Amino acid sequence: MAQVKSGDKVRVHYHGKLTNGSTFDSSEGRDPLEFTVGTGQVIKGFDDALVDMNVGDKKTVNIPVDQAYGQRSDEMMMEYPLSEFPADMKAEVGMELHMSDNAGNVFPVVITEVKTESVVLDANHPLAGEDLVFEIELVSIG
Repeated sequence: MAQVKSGDKVRVHYHGKLTNGSTFDSSEGRDPLEFTVGTGQVIKGFDDALVDMNVGDKKTVNIPVDQAYGQRSDEMMMEYPLSEFPADMKAEVGMELHMSDNAGNVFPVVITEVKTESVVLDANHPLAGEDLVFEIELVSIG
């Protein structure tokens, strides 16, 4: 029976949880996730967990923060002037926005603080700083 190796295209069902048991993502009710192992399309710990699995195998894997989305970084926090917001937009804590950098890459940010003339934006991945737990089922290889 073929085992997963780097470079294989795979399809998996998964259930992602935080270490406190709360679900952050799942493929339940959707098509399986399809990607090529070893190409960086998914986090390293998820990628590594698939190597040597056989079709039909299920496993639960604990992925430490350094093999997931990394630690939270203060460098990913930025202050942005309220004067740059559209006049009809009311900035509120928890509001999710999309910004773009000088290269045109779009990335999500969350407002974490509203000040008199600016807001504080957090561009860290929402799962940064978290150890993750995935239940994985290998549906197909190739």
